[in-house]
Amino acid sequence: MAKRILIIQGHPDGSTPHLCHALSEAYAQGARSAGHVVETIDVGQLDFPLLRSKSDWDKGTLPQSLMASQLAIKSAEHLVFFFPLWLGGMPALLKGFMEQVMRPAVGLFVDGGTRPGRPLSGRSARIVITMGMPASLYRWYFRAHSLKALKRSILGFVGVAPVRDTLIGAVEAMDAGRRAQWMERMHDLGRRAA
Repeated sequence: MAKRILIIQGHPDGSTPHLCHALSEAYAQGARSAGHVVETIDVGQLDFPLLRSKSDWDKGTLPQSLMASQLAIKSAEHLVFFFPLWLGGMPALLKGFMEQVMRPAVGLFVDGGTRPGRPLSGRSARIVITMGMPASLYRWYFRAHSLKALKRSILGFVGVAPVRDTLIGAVEAMDAGRRAQWMERMHDLGRRAA
């Protein structure tokens, strides 16, 4: 059964393609080949302000530049995030994007922001993170804290489940053969909307 898939490309440098872009494109190609409907948001191409106050968080209006993104998140059945690990977490631009589109009146509450709820229930997600360190080091020594924060404190909080992950480590040492294996894996995940 075809799904509506939203890819959120979280690499903040939208001026030049990176590994995250190639991975997300492989995922999108696999998904389209299986008949899924795919939309992509490239956060690095968006222009939006960061939230700077509790008042903005609680009552501010969503910037015009993010309205299509909010609608895409609400209409997707499966969300896929791609981003590099920077300073142990998601890049600040992606975090700022998530803060904007997931604030109370937008994502954390239902009935127009009047009561707590899980407005994104029924959606699934996959998080793909690239990093310089070995993925096992990030997962076991550093306890994958930023991955857990995105899974539990953001996506889980608004009802997205299940949330699966793919960690791709030692990217600076990646040779052409290993890169091709990852592209094939992303293509397969996209085909299965997993």
